[in-house]
Amino acid sequence: MTAPANASDSAPRLHQGEATRRRLLLAVLWAGMIVMIAPFLWMALSAFKSEKDLGASPTVWIPDEWTLIHFEKLVKLLDIGAHFFNSTLVAVVVTVCNLVFCSMLGYALAKLNFAGKRPVFALVMCALMVPGNLMLMPMFVMVSKMGLIDSYAALILPFAAGAFGVFLMRQFMTAIPDELLEAARIDGAGEWFIFWRIAMPLVKPALATLAIFTFLQSWNNFLWPLVATNDADKYTLPVALATFAIDPTKTNGSNGVLMAGAFLVVLPVLLVFILLQRYFTQGIATAGLK
Repeated sequence: MTAPANASDSAPRLHQGEATRRRLLLAVLWAGMIVMIAPFLWMALSAFKSEKDLGASPTVWIPDEWTLIHFEKLVKLLDIGAHFFNSTLVAVVVTVCNLVFCSMLGYALAKLNFAGKRPVFALVMCALMVPGNLMLMPMFVMVSKMGLIDSYAALILPFAAGAFGVFLMRQFMTAIPDELLEAARIDGAGEWFIFWRIAMPLVKPALATLAIFTFLQSWNNFLWPLVATNDADKYTLPVALATFAIDPTKTNGSNGVLMAGAFLVVLPVLLVFILLQRYFTQGIATAGLK
């Protein structure tokens, strides 16, 4: 008669142990979130601090006096509008090109039968394994021979389509039922109509995911724009801010101006993520489903 009593006593202990593990996991997740978000919060708050708060000891996190003086100095010392336009143009065009071209190739690899299909997909997989920095020299030679140095085309064309985007769209296109496409073909629809009117609306989460990753990578790209452009008028925002930061005659040792510039670089990416967050979360959640 003691077995039921022991079983009933062990159940609360199991629930208590599970609750303890959940609390520990929650504490670890909170700690990780704080570690990740603390530098961003410091940068964002420092952009609005006065010079007094920036140099205060001990460190002041919340500004005693909120100010826009650092943004005003940045606008006066740097043609922020032109560089912001360059970054926006390049990032938007690269993102749109990836959404279109990667979706086309992903659809072809997932739903069409053509000669060389397996070698093409193998080539895409091999391209995923090549480090991006390894391609800088070949890309520079090609762009230079085409006479595109110091042009928007040099900043856009090498990144108009990527292996990751093709692989991602191919995986999502595979999940589209073949019966749905066959029914459209029987009704007389062409592949172009099927791709735009049937396949693309069904992979909106994947498109949002690819758009966020591509825009983020293009907006934050620093090394290639630095290599491909010599004219300061063609500098993207990260390159312009980097060259601005190493010039002591412009910054005058003020970290607030640099923090204001960094805040302007991060803000568009943050807005894009907020706008596409619902689709992005859905895309990540269904990435492995078929």
